[in-house]
Amino acid sequence: MDAPEEPLPPVIYTMENKPIVTCAGDQNLFTSIYPTLSQQLPREPMEWRRSYGRAPKMIHLESNFVQFKEELLPKEGNKALLTFPFLHIYWTECCDTEVYKATVKDDLTKWQNVLKAYSSVDWLIVVVENDAKKKNKTNILPRASIVDKIRNDFCNKQSDRCVVLSDPLKDSSRTQESWNAFLTKLRTLLLMSFTKNLGKFEDDMRTLREKRTEPGWSFCEYFMVQVSVPPGALDCWVFLSCLEVLQRIEGCCDRAQIDSNIAHTVGLWSYATEKLKSLGYLCGLVSEKGPNSEDLNRTVDLLAGLGAERPETANTAQSPYKKLKEALSSVEAFEKHYLDLSHATIEMFTSIGRIRSAKLVGKDLAEFYMRKKSPQKAEMYLQGALKNYLAEGWALPITHTRKQLAECQKRLGQIENYLQTSSLLASDQHLTTDEREYFCREILSFASQQTDSPGHRVALPMHSFAQLRDLRFTPANAVVHVGGVLSVEITVCSQMPVPIHVEQIAIHVHFSIEKNSYRKTAEWLTKHKTANGVVNFPAEASPFPTSQSSLPALELYEMFERSPSDNSLNTTGIICKNVHMLLRRQESSTSLEASSGLALEDGAHVLRCAGVTLQPGPNTIVFRTQAREPGTYTLRQLCASLGPVWFVLPHIYPLVQYDVYSQEPQLLVEPLADSLLAGIPQKVKFTVTTGHYTVKNGDSLQLSNVDAMLILCPEENRAVIYSNTREKVSDALLRVQSSDKVTSISLPAAPTYHLIEFELEVLSLPSAPAAGGESTLLGVTEPHGKHKDTQKTGHCMATTDHKVSIDCPWSIYSTVIALTFSVPFRTTHSLLSSGTRKYVQVCVQNLSELDFQLSDSRLVDTHDSTDLRLIPLNTESEQCIHSRQAVFFVWELKWTQEPPPSLHCRFSTGFSPASEEQLSVSLKPYTYEFQVENFFTLYNVRAEISPPPGTEHCRTGSLCSLDVSITRLSDLLEVDKDEALMESDEYFSTKLMYEVVDNSSNWAVCGKSSGVISMPVTAQATHRVHMEVMPLFAGYLPLPDVRLFKYLPHHSAQSSQLDADSWIENDSLSVDKHVDDQLDSGSVKSRGSVHSAASSEHKGLPMPRLRALPPGQAFNSSAGTQVLVIPSKDDHVLEVSVT
Repeated sequence: MDAPEEPLPPVIYTMENKPIVTCAGDQNLFTSIYPTLSQQLPREPMEWRRSYGRAPKMIHLESNFVQFKEELLPKEGNKALLTFPFLHIYWTECCDTEVYKATVKDDLTKWQNVLKAYSSVDWLIVVVENDAKKKNKTNILPRASIVDKIRNDFCNKQSDRCVVLSDPLKDSSRTQESWNAFLTKLRTLLLMSFTKNLGKFEDDMRTLREKRTEPGWSFCEYFMVQVSVPPGALDCWVFLSCLEVLQRIEGCCDRAQIDSNIAHTVGLWSYATEKLKSLGYLCGLVSEKGPNSEDLNRTVDLLAGLGAERPETANTAQSPYKKLKEALSSVEAFEKHYLDLSHATIEMFTSIGRIRSAKLVGKDLAEFYMRKKSPQKAEMYLQGALKNYLAEGWALPITHTRKQLAECQKRLGQIENYLQTSSLLASDQHLTTDEREYFCREILSFASQQTDSPGHRVALPMHSFAQLRDLRFTPANAVVHVGGVLSVEITVCSQMPVPIHVEQIAIHVHFSIEKNSYRKTAEWLTKHKTANGVVNFPAEASPFPTSQSSLPALELYEMFERSPSDNSLNTTGIICKNVHMLLRRQESSTSLEASSGLALEDGAHVLRCAGVTLQPGPNTIVFRTQAREPGTYTLRQLCASLGPVWFVLPHIYPLVQYDVYSQEPQLLVEPLADSLLAGIPQKVKFTVTTGHYTVKNGDSLQLSNVDAMLILCPEENRAVIYSNTREKVSDALLRVQSSDKVTSISLPAAPTYHLIEFELEVLSLPSAPAAGGESTLLGVTEPHGKHKDTQKTGHCMATTDHKVSIDCPWSIYSTVIALTFSVPFRTTHSLLSSGTRKYVQVCVQNLSELDFQLSDSRLVDTHDSTDLRLIPLNTESEQCIHSRQAVFFVWELKWTQEPPPSLHCRFSTGFSPASEEQLSVSLKPYTYEFQVENFFTLYNVRAEISPPPGTEHCRTGSLCSLDVSITRLSDLLEVDKDEALMESDEYFSTKLMYEVVDNSSNWAVCGKSSGVISMPVTAQATHRVHMEVMPLFAGYLPLPDVRLFKYLPHHSAQSSQLDADSWIENDSLSVDKHVDDQLDSGSVKSRGSVHSAASSEHKGLPMPRLRALPPGQAFNSSAGTQVLVIPSKDDHVLEVSVT
């Protein structure tokens, strides 16, 4: 016998709609009590005894407390229960008789009057007692006095309507007892009011229903009261109403009008279809087995409730009444009417462009077919609806439709499509965890089954199973040599709700050998590959792909074609390697959820990782591979296998590649500084890249020695061996052996694809420059070197190249390297005069970035003349010359006999870097040779300006006298013997031309500004010239310049060396004036000269030439002299020249 059943516990109901309770009086008091009240009220269940013998229920009573307002009280005839206030409470904590009489009593009276006006008798007064307030009052009555007054004034016959709540915010036994009593009273009054008002509402509803046979009875009024009509009755009424309206429209409008107003009537067709579907489900007409006895009884009740058909439609064959009665009479009739209505509604929605509504009706049809066990008919409608939702991005409808489609595909036996849909649903965040786990188990269940054909695979898209987030290469630049190990670390985010054990995760790699391998050298790869090694993949913005994103990504590659003869570029372009995937025909009827025919690439290059468990969320997987063949490897596909189920990412985008190279051994020699400086030891770094060559013990570099360059090897010099990732492996002592012709550097043993680095010092040796001619170079060029920019204008350093031939052990050919050394100094010289005293100034400029220390600066005559002495004025033995600065040296020239026509000098100075480091070798001095010619002073020129007679100072606009005296300082010298020298009976003379110019435009020369004189070649011979000048400005004005030229006859042999750019007029004879480059030819002209007036008259005639005297032969003793010029008295505008 079965054990006796235990009694079931009572069912306790909760309230869906809380009854309204109003609160009047002290609102601050109620606000402080409300949190405790709202928690305590529903804590204890109450028994609700209902009318008409209905079984009692245990309920948790809850309330919606609102502030009392007169507008909330129901008016006459209002039968709404949800907005009806069932109880009214007045709150007060008054404990003072005077306050009660003054305010509280009046407020209570007004409150009571308002309730009486609306016939509301359900009320309660709550008096809150607070001990803290009592202590502050000295004249209060016993505690019951206020409560007694309220009961006497307002609760004569209902004393229970006034309750006391003692210290509600305290935690004490007295407070708890007070709360329990108050809550019991509140629950009792609230339940009594609710039961009373609900009973009155039901009585009114019954009374109204019993009057349905009386004339003028309104169903609408009754319907607003009795919303609980029998199931299906409302659907019948809506169906009949819709069809009647449509029938009336068809009766009064022609077909053209109906078709043009489909947008306004299609809603009625859709509503009628929806209600007919609801009736079919309710009456069991859609189930596979047909209606049962309960469904038939319900159908009979609905048909009986329809009553008799109205007389005006009784004779109509297709009246709405007959259609409904026929549709509910049998399964076949219902299917016919429902399909007709559905198809008509879909056509109407489609014709007006409301595709979404048409698909929604199609989903109802699909659900109907699924209930009728016809999934093959339902699939088309579900696929159409899903396609529309995917295109428009409706997430929740997509999820719901996919669930229906998965059930349809499962019944049809479409395993691959079902698995794909299940994977999408398992990763759908809009489903519950239980639903997601169910679909995940469906996939795992199929994966664990043994298929008939072991080689059969089901390929599914990867995006629903997992998403590739990022990829990281080690080494970071994704470049590895042949035989090296490359690690690929990927981060995959699993979309499944449970851990998934994957048999294998594989990356299919496409191998390609670049046609133009010259671009894929190790150096090129190292410079052009990214260094961080991380590739981030874009996250999918939505779980539903659009039609555009379903296409594979472009795989574009650069293409270069070069000529095989001279390696010149012929053509260049871009190649798309997956064009066959992009240009496929797109089937318009293909389902978005159907498998896209994912193709698994089979090749020899696959990266695998077996036995991986993917946890929900991010997972890190590491692949390792050893490169065997040089080329470019492109990661094409990512696959994860679960038995016969393969999840495939068909195209990894953006493009991810790694390169494997086979490198030839290389030698690189580069200076450590930006440029090598000649004359001081400089460090040079040697880098040997072993490539595929293994450096053995005994291998060495053989450097051919250059005469003008030394190779220095400091003691304890070491070579460091690095891996190709620049990680230090080891170091070894570097051995360097030198002979007269060869320097041998022994290399330490190193494996393939490593680096050997060491440093040596080189020194470009200076030597004296060739005699004669000016030179700023440090030394003479050796046979292997070549000078560049010997005396370049500006501030660029001169350079010297040294070529060194190096024999390497891995090659039968020599490697030639060129080292360029820059001369750090630039030197210039100038001749200075003071009367007959002569000085030579040498300027040394430091053009480098280093500071140097100069020492033992000397200037010597290379001809060793005994009559000439060079006296230094700068006697310091050491000078510091900073970067980009200059140092000046000055010597005075003194001679005892006739000075030579030219002076050959050599300037030399020792130099060393200003740093405190001790040099390992002694440095040769820096030398500079130059030549000075015609430096002896032959003429002294003196000018003097006198004011007009009778005045003390010169005035602007007044003519002043200019007296110029030219004095010969020596007798006939060797430098005077030229074609300008003329011999007479008594003396020798030479022709000179003088010219007065004022480049500052302070003076206007009146009359002739130039002339030719015959100057005796005798000491103290003087020639004076007088002319007039006019000052143009006031102030201290410098004197005009007086220039001297040699006046050469036209048959001069030196005419080829003279400048013919300047012309001068002298006594109406146009003379071609030749001026040396050191003189500004334009300044020879004066304001009063007319240069071109007579040039055409003498064109073609032989004309005399002019040659400027060298700077040392003419001395202007008036240079720097200024004359005071005062302004004239009648000037209105005063212009003052300040110099």
